[in-house]
Amino acid sequence: MLSVNGTKNGKKEEDFAGKKLRTLPIELLQRGQDVEKVDLQRNRLKQVTGISQLSNLTELNLSRNELTDFPLEIKDLHQLVRLYLNQNNLKTVPEDVFPHLEKLQFLKLSTNRIGKLPEDIIGCKNLSYLNLSNNCLTDLEPVVGLSHIKELYAEKNQLAELPYSLFQTKSLSQFKVSGNPLKKPPEEVCAGGLKDIQNYFSMLESNSPSVCSVKTMFLGSSMAGKSTLCRSLKEGYPVSVAEDDRTVGIEISEVESDGVRFYFWDFAGQEEYYITHHVFITAEAFVILTIDLSSYQTESPQSFDEKVGLWIRNIHLKIPGSVVLLVGTHVDQCIDENEVKEKKKEIEENVEKMLQTHKSHLDQRKTNLQNMDNPSLYSDQINQIERLTEYNLKVLDLVVIDCTKPQDICRLHDHIRNTVLNKDTFPNIEQTLPICYHEVEANIQELLRNGDISEHGIVTQDVLLHELKNRHNSLTHDKLKLILQYLHRIGVIMWYKEIPALKDSLFVKPSFLITLFKTIVRHDLDQRLDAISPAMLKLENALQKYKERWIRDYKDRATLSNMAIRILMRTELLDLGITDQELIKDVVGSKKTEGHVLSLLKHFDVCLTSKPSCPLNPHANEFVPKKTWKPLNSIVFEPDSCLFPSNLLDNKQVEEKWGQDSTEDINIHVYFLPEIPHGFFPRLAIKICSWYSPYWTGKDQCLLCCGSKRILLREHCDKDHFIEIRCKDSDIKTSAEIQKAWEAIRLIMLRLDDLTMQWQGLCQIVQSPCRDPGCSDYFEWNDWKEWLDESGTNKFSVGLEEKYVCRNGHKRRTELLFPRAPDFADT
Repeated sequence: MLSVNGTKNGKKEEDFAGKKLRTLPIELLQRGQDVEKVDLQRNRLKQVTGISQLSNLTELNLSRNELTDFPLEIKDLHQLVRLYLNQNNLKTVPEDVFPHLEKLQFLKLSTNRIGKLPEDIIGCKNLSYLNLSNNCLTDLEPVVGLSHIKELYAEKNQLAELPYSLFQTKSLSQFKVSGNPLKKPPEEVCAGGLKDIQNYFSMLESNSPSVCSVKTMFLGSSMAGKSTLCRSLKEGYPVSVAEDDRTVGIEISEVESDGVRFYFWDFAGQEEYYITHHVFITAEAFVILTIDLSSYQTESPQSFDEKVGLWIRNIHLKIPGSVVLLVGTHVDQCIDENEVKEKKKEIEENVEKMLQTHKSHLDQRKTNLQNMDNPSLYSDQINQIERLTEYNLKVLDLVVIDCTKPQDICRLHDHIRNTVLNKDTFPNIEQTLPICYHEVEANIQELLRNGDISEHGIVTQDVLLHELKNRHNSLTHDKLKLILQYLHRIGVIMWYKEIPALKDSLFVKPSFLITLFKTIVRHDLDQRLDAISPAMLKLENALQKYKERWIRDYKDRATLSNMAIRILMRTELLDLGITDQELIKDVVGSKKTEGHVLSLLKHFDVCLTSKPSCPLNPHANEFVPKKTWKPLNSIVFEPDSCLFPSNLLDNKQVEEKWGQDSTEDINIHVYFLPEIPHGFFPRLAIKICSWYSPYWTGKDQCLLCCGSKRILLREHCDKDHFIEIRCKDSDIKTSAEIQKAWEAIRLIMLRLDDLTMQWQGLCQIVQSPCRDPGCSDYFEWNDWKEWLDESGTNKFSVGLEEKYVCRNGHKRRTELLFPRAPDFADT
């Protein structure tokens, strides 16, 4: 067995990473005390018998192996400073190990199955870094008392409460705990970071109440009865909703029932509105999926998919741990009771099949990876799949109601309340909050009622803090800001601090902001454009004939003039009775400045600035990440419109600019399991196109120019769902050009991966297909996310002479398949 050994910084090192080891190499053990650092990651080790012979070890990396039992011999490594045991299958950590490791400073136990920490872990008196993420922990009490701890990570465990004394440790400077079913503090508090948690505990009184609140989202196809249902539940009796009065965008209301506060979010069902749903759909939500039983057709896969399957899949991808209640509506329009029973039975059976199929596909994919020649190379993917299988999407039995009958509305109301109060269904419905959190929320509503805040609810940070400070002398501005951030995360107010233009503005009436959203994002936008009055046109010095061009551009090119956007926004504000010209200017914007609403639409990947097309300049300066790019001339194009990629109907422009594919193109396929989410590709196009110019975007294709490199993205949603990334062969004639192409592709895949993170139920697989026409073989990338690491640890190291051969005997230059060394992949 050969290792890479040497001396670095005066330390003797041994590197056995990725050698498919099942036992420790004899030559390593024979070196004994001479070794100070050993890298054994990405092997198949189930035990490390003899490791205690390396008594002078200061660093030991055993990550990505197959350890199920904690190696007890580690306690004899008294010189150990850094220990990596992440990405194994450890379930327990025994007592009487860590007190022997007094010099240990760095411990990584993430991505295992650890359910409990040993009480004596505080014996590691010098431990400053501890990563416990992706485990099954329910308690962090054992780590209280680590006096030198600086960084502590406990994301994605089963923690319901955090120990107050943990945050009295002065040394702690970094703490992350997202992805836990937290009640004390609530996850929305923890999302703000260490400072928010510390302030939460400092404001928590012994008599702080537990509150029950739940965000209830009404989803379903257009005209399924969501608005009727939502409004009827709010009023407590049947409320009829005319077709012209159906939801445009999203409507919000609040309902209190028997100590439970419901936040009702009614989402419009038309496809045009899907692009904004991701802004407001959050985890830990209660979803009421409405199904029009009168138009549902039995034994029709298409009918089930449109009315039920599409929504279940999207929920499974976006919020896989949520609870879904199926509600059948329009039963009064069905023939008889037998028809209703038959449809109810089929829908419930099909949903159960969907959930079982989803689970079996994940299990099969995991088995396939575990049966690879070297599964340790795929540990990231295996662990990701295991995490997905732990999510438990709860789809409750379908409830059939007639929205015209008061008794049915009352019956559904009682059913919803009982469901929410069921601890088995909603184990974390109760959350503990300091009294001042409730008081600040009540103060804001009082300010609105009294007129101290305008009816529209837009207020500057300084004004709101001043009003709240007058009511809470004991709270500092910083603590008030933390409370406001919490209220933002639960959807009571909206404060987008991350957007520079909006950081000083708060929307304490979210419904008003949504009203502004749906001025632009709506199913009848062309009609709204046509209805613009001559008087409003004159305010922007626009001619009547401009409207025809705006409508044509929106329908044909999915672009909307900035001037038209300003006119629509101004019209809406005036219709709402708002005459404050300063506010109108802030919201609408001008030729020189971007208004609040347009800033938000761009921030949430709904649209992007439409950049003018111009000929490619082969002499242009190359774009280099983290460096300022300077154009060769000083021509500045003022953007005059926004592009809404989700409304594009074809790929004609992209296909004309790209031309024909070549077998010599760099070609990568990024597969999505179980599928590519609805609306994913338009958002990806916006994220990437905002970085490059020129670009051309179509319905499911996008062409970018990265310096002299042309890169194409294509969405495929046939049998397997994947996004294809190609780099034109004529742009990569030399090894230097190929490496630059890989760097551009890396940045694209980084943004693709960032976007994927917003769907908790997604899993990705990356492959390079064989270039030979008719060959279906491929070269699979293993733990490819390492390549996205910007730390620079994964450099390109391929040469022209290196080749890979597919199973059918076709050769391919390695540098056209992978961005890294050949051991990066398996065929």
